[in-house]
Amino acid sequence: MAEAVTVEGVVNEVPDGRGRARDRFGARLRARFAGRVPARPRPGSAGRREHVALWALVTVSAALYAAYSLMRLRAFRTSSYDLVIFDQAVRSYSRFGAPVAMVKGVHNGFGPGFAILGDHFSPILALLAPLYWIHDGPGTLLAAQGVLFALAIVPIWRYSRRRAGAAGAFCAAGAYALSWPVAEALAFDFHEVAFVPLLSALMIERYDAGRRGHAAAAAAALLLVKEDMGLLLVGFGLFLLAVRDDHDGAEAHGGWLPGGDRRAGLAYIVCGLVTTWVCSRVVIAAFGGDNDYYWAYGSLGPDLPHAAVHALTHPWDVVTVLGRPPHKIGTMALLVLPLLFLPLFSPLTLAALPLLAERMLASRFGNWWEPHYHYNAFIVAVLVLASVDGAARLRARLGRRGRGRPPAALPAAALLTAAAVSVPFFAYVAARAVDDSRVQAPCLW
Repeated sequence: MAEAVTVEGVVNEVPDGRGRARDRFGARLRARFAGRVPARPRPGSAGRREHVALWALVTVSAALYAAYSLMRLRAFRTSSYDLVIFDQAVRSYSRFGAPVAMVKGVHNGFGPGFAILGDHFSPILALLAPLYWIHDGPGTLLAAQGVLFALAIVPIWRYSRRRAGAAGAFCAAGAYALSWPVAEALAFDFHEVAFVPLLSALMIERYDAGRRGHAAAAAAALLLVKEDMGLLLVGFGLFLLAVRDDHDGAEAHGGWLPGGDRRAGLAYIVCGLVTTWVCSRVVIAAFGGDNDYYWAYGSLGPDLPHAAVHALTHPWDVVTVLGRPPHKIGTMALLVLPLLFLPLFSPLTLAALPLLAERMLASRFGNWWEPHYHYNAFIVAVLVLASVDGAARLRARLGRRGRGRPPAALPAAALLTAAAVSVPFFAYVAARAVDDSRVQAPCLW
């Protein structure tokens, strides 16, 4: 009782007019010291088991990813492009210097002192520098990449848990863990894409949970991964504009701006477009890069303004570019086929479209539209979440039409099955015919 009196006395000294929030805090604090409520609500045994299983899945996935990558390194199947580039850059960061990658600078004619920020704006790589104080070598990057890919399982599980229950959430997380874009990224050394599934899934999951500030923080971190990550924000903004906003009437302030989620959607679009332009046209040049090095849209125009005008005045040419060469169609089909076409039933797929269009509208850099390499890993988490959302929407539609709803976990279980079936056809396969025209996942045994 003495402690309760002490606390009560402190609370009573608070001047009036400070708001009901402080009163509620004071009441809870007094009750806690009096022993009437626990300091923090304790999850039930079922919740604890779910979290143990979740982190076990994350741990196993990270271990398998890292082991696969490190076996490739041990078998001398990695390459200077791009593992050595990132190894040199992160080593420079670890020594408190600019991210110089000599192999990149010499190969591209920029000189041995070239910093990779002049190639791609990826300052987030500096977060990996402290790992080089523990072990200075490319294996560190490969292990870190495995952990980052695996951590995306957590927000995917949390998002799916709200729509498909615990069983469905584990199936959806497993479908991501076995997905071919992740496998192909692991088979092509290390890239900054390792950060993207985690951050993109966090942005979507946190916004869906009502934590808009957390979502904005994840979006801001995405902008530090690569200069074109603003396009992912643009796509997310389009999604927010497309979905029905139940808060428009309550949150609109009048004028020409919409309320609620749609106002946030406009903010994401503007921020994404401005950041992409600044990073691509200003920052990269400031670090000694060539702004036009990655211009790959010559079939539409010599630069962005001409290409945009041509696309608007000749839309059929855009459709033609999307299907030439036919590999593009095959890659786009592969992105949704193992996901059972469920992303097509969710507006969340809009978040992935700008990044996908960036690659599929290109007429140079043929590796951009291949199913191999790491490029598809930029959007895999978004598409998995869109699959879960699409399945939930379909299930709700069946219920409104008076038909029996399938179990909530059934679509996610089908996703996991499709992902498992596709495993032998992509990078995890132990052996594959040698093709010098592209990097292949090698035989490790």
